[in-house]
Amino acid sequence: MKKYFAKIIATDNEGLRMISACCSGAKVKTSDMKYLKTNKIFLLSLERKNIEGQDAEKKINSICKFDFVDGVKSKNINQKNQDLVLELIAIDYLKNKNDYEVNLIFNNNAHIALKTESIEVSLEDQNEL
Repeated sequence: MKKYFAKIIATDNEGLRMISACCSGAKVKTSDMKYLKTNKIFLLSLERKNIEGQDAEKKINSICKFDFVDGVKSKNINQKNQDLVLELIAIDYLKNKNDYEVNLIFNNNAHIALKTESIEVSLEDQNEL
């Protein structure tokens, strides 16, 4: 039986809420977060539950990609500890004049703010764990 992996693309609030719901409770290592400044891309590799499938207990390795990112700020995250595992609670955004601020909210009051010119987010499953 062939396996099909999900790919969700968000360009608005509704799509971002869908990705946030799929990623809620996902585990993320600090070493699996990358900001590619010259490409304006922020990548997040996460281990999440397959909430949209029939087997909700299956874990999936997914990549969450944010495009057109002009800046990244983090708070309460020890970036020197590459083995630190955070739990992603939600993804939200704010509109600031002509820009957006996409917020990745983690447990223990940790968060990452992405300054971006538009909402361009994709969640792509890589493999089952």
